[in-house]
Amino acid sequence: MFDVSELHLAVALDGAGRHPAAWREPGARPAELFTARYWADVVAEAEAGLLDFVTFEDGLALQSSAAAEPDARTDQVRGRLDAVLTAARIAPLTRHIGLVPSVTATHTEPFHISKAIATLDYVSRGRAGLHVQTSGLPYEARHFGRREFPAPVGELAEEAADHVEVVRRLWDSWEDDAEIRDVATGRFVDRDKLHYINFEGPHFSVRGPSITPRPPQGQPLVTASAGTVAPRAALIDLVYVTPRDLDEARAAAAVLPPPPGPRHVFADLTVFLDEDGPAAAARRDRLDRVAGAPAPTDAATFSGTPAELADLLQEWRETGLTGFRLRPGVIAHDLPAITRRLVPELQRRGVFRSTYEASSLRGLLGLERPANRYAAAALTA
Repeated sequence: MFDVSELHLAVALDGAGRHPAAWREPGARPAELFTARYWADVVAEAEAGLLDFVTFEDGLALQSSAAAEPDARTDQVRGRLDAVLTAARIAPLTRHIGLVPSVTATHTEPFHISKAIATLDYVSRGRAGLHVQTSGLPYEARHFGRREFPAPVGELAEEAADHVEVVRRLWDSWEDDAEIRDVATGRFVDRDKLHYINFEGPHFSVRGPSITPRPPQGQPLVTASAGTVAPRAALIDLVYVTPRDLDEARAAAAVLPPPPGPRHVFADLTVFLDEDGPAAAARRDRLDRVAGAPAPTDAATFSGTPAELADLLQEWRETGLTGFRLRPGVIAHDLPAITRRLVPELQRRGVFRSTYEASSLRGLLGLERPANRYAAAALTA
């Protein structure tokens, strides 16, 4: 079980930042947003701040300022690199921080995702995670042409739950000691320790086994926003919630089931940080004017000093939240403010690590390496 006294921090990385006008800010490097160098530098900054992990945002259509259709705007960032491939490119350049790419389960086969994240876990030496998301957008569905939309939210959640179940079974389809690699006998693998998963459901029919051996973590971290796989929340290691204030934070932490349900509950929070509160608010207002409207958000937005943010995080932490995923309004400005000012402030208060104390992402979060379900079943048979 993880240490309930420790505060955990992650950052959500998306282009130049959460605000649509972030790419126009000094230091935003818009010409480099689609380069490995940019992402390597950003993740290196997050790792220097001893953060638990970063998430890489992704989608299956161009970003849009409209909720249910593409827009024709040319004054905001459009386009992304593939999140899983970006994480895999960055993995060898980092040593400690967790790497959690986003995947849209609605249009992505779980077999493909299982081996992609398993590969990321090998490349990162046990620091991979998976952020599962769904999409009910008709214009995303038209890129695939295999189903009709819109679909009921409940149906998408059930499908996502099946998706995660298949992925988890495939990660277990190789026992930990299935690889023999004995040159003298000519045996590379023990076929008896590879298992068919034989999953049959309304959305997927997957026999298995995987083509990739069991990942170093056994089961890489699986994260999702609350409601994404609501029918089977126990499949998720870490849930993101979006409270707007202290009361909502208290309610969000209370409604989620205890173990064996979600082990961690992180609140999402967009942040604009400056030397003083009025400067942070003024910067956010200026960005809103540049964009032509306030930035859309599904979570609370904080504008203030790192010390004030530390106060808020500690207050919300008392509700039962175990951590926070901060969304930098402008990565060039607000990510260094998190790593170089917020983190030292939390360290002075004795609520955040002073060094990386584990080599795996599960270890950083205090989560045990799970036993292989098929090996355990064989032992009890």
